[in-house]
Formats: sequence, structure tokens, C-alpha cells
Amino acid sequence: MLDWQDIQIFLEVARSERLTDAARRLGLDHSTLSRRTRRFEQKLNTQLFERSTHGYHLTEAGQQLLAHAEEMARHAFEADESLTDKNHQLSGQIRLGVTEGFGTWVIAPLLSVFCERHPGITLDLLALPRVVNLSRHEADLAITVERPVSPGMVTSRLCDYRLRLYGSRGYLERHGTPSRLAELGRHRLIGYVDDLIFSEQLNYLDPLLDPAVVGQPGPHFSIRSTSVTTQHAAALRGAGLAVLPCFMAKTSEGLESVLDDEVAIVRQFWITARQEQRRLARVRLLWDFLREALEANHAFLMGEARKLVIPAT
Repeated sequence: MLDWQDIQIFLEVARSERLTDAARRLGLDHSTLSRRTRRFEQKLNTQLFERSTHGYHLTEAGQQLLAHAEEMARHAFEADESLTDKNHQLSGQIRLGVTEGFGTWVIAPLLSVFCERHPGITLDLLALPRVVNLSRHEADLAITVERPVSPGMVTSRLCDYRLRLYGSRGYLERHGTPSRLAELGRHRLIGYVDDLIFSEQLNYLDPLLDPAVVGQPGPHFSIRSTSVTTQHAAALRGAGLAVLPCFMAKTSEGLESVLDDEVAIVRQFWITARQEQRRLARVRLLWDFLREALEANHAFLMGEARKLVIPAT
């Protein structure tokens, strides 16, 4: 017979892929978790993990067990929620993962109203320059720039937003304002680190910097960063031109958009939850709140208004 605690440990190590991270989440020390993992493998007489300096990765047998373990965890979760009636409670914790810029400039101000309306709910906001992994239970809800395709997820288009090319007034005074794309070859640019972009939806500049248009040797990047917040700060201080979401740049008095007729990029945000989490009343409440609040802010997200509309409490 499989021990449920062994299954929980196996799941956490499989999701985290690193023993230190799994140990922290389980409240165990590293050596204890290592011993229990090996003991579980010995009990099954099967190697479940390939161990390396890069972490713990599932073997073929481990992948087979993972499918059954995930199903067991889902049933255990649903039983717990049903028996304790938690799925009807408007209290408890919700962990929301969201991209860094959107989380900081838009979601956090809106959530202040949600928290005021529902003081029994605790929100963990993970505003990160990467995609939050719901399959590994890093969060209950995720807002992403790409539509997730993982099975067992509920996904909905949340909103559109626009990006433009911005520079500080000081930069434009020193280097001039470009009047066409071909002139970008003479300007300093700010952008993402190419090999560390976590989504192709963030690769804004490549289509604009066609060598046939801007010429050789091409534009110079003064600063590249994995963080859009860093890019915004650098642009504001005059380090170069940057493609930024209007919801960030419009609120900054020192930034001006350039090449508006040629650079008007539209992207989408998607909201996703695991099916079992989506059924919880508190999760549904936050899902619906975000959809309603962002629909009311369509003009702001598209760069047609300067201020975020905050719902009434």
C-alpha cells in the first residue's frame, strides 16, 4: 500500500525539481527529505528520479507515477474542500501569479479594492519576470502573456493592451526624435536579453529592426534587462528608447512616445487556473473581479487614458 505522505513528498519534489525548494515547501530539512525520497524508491523497488547537480528529474517510472499521484492529490483536495465546506467560504488564501510590470502598475492597485471588500481573504501576489507554473502549484491563478495549453486548466482572455516606443524628454533633446523606423539605427535602445526572454510575445523589437530598414551595423543597445521595470527606469533616466506598455509609460510624466504611426503593438493577457481551484468561491470571486475591473480600464490599457480606474469599495 502506498503511504499518502510518501506521495505528497514525491509530488513536491517532482514539481519543484530541486530538493531544497521542496524541503522548504514541506517544512522538512534537506537531509530528511533526501532520506525519505530514497526510502520511497526502495519501497517501490523503482528509481523515480535522476539526480544531478541541476536537480531532480523524473525517470520514465516517475512520470508514470506522477500521473496517478496528481489524480490522487486532486481527489484529496476535492474531498477536503467538500468536507470542510471551504469551497463556499469567502476566506482563506489566494496566490496570484502575474507578469512583473502588469502586476506592479495595474493589478496591485486594483487588488487593494478587492482586499477592502473581502477582508477575510489573504492575497499572495507573485509579480515575476517569468511565467508562474500552475502545474507545479506555484499559484492558484496566473495571468500570462501567452495562452496556456496545459490540460486540466481553465483559461480565458482577460484583456488587450498596447505598447509603444518611448523615450525621455532629455534623451530626445540630446539625440533627436526619430521620424521613421530607418532612423532607429542611429539611436540607443533598451530591451530584453535575447536568450532570456521567457515568452516570444515579448520579442517586440526584432520585427522593428529589420536590417533592410535600419541598415548596418544596426542599432546599439545601451541596456538590456530581463525586467520591464528596469527597462522603464532606464528609459525614464534617458538611457535610450524602449518599447513599453502604455499602462506603464503613460503614468510617467517624463516619457514621450515616438513613431506612433509605425509602432503600435497590441498584446493580450490571459487568466488561467486549475479546474479544481477554479471551483473555489474565493478564486471565482477574484477571477470575476479582475475581468470586470480590467474591462472598465480598456482605454487605460490601450494607451487612450492616463489614469487607472479604481473600482469603488
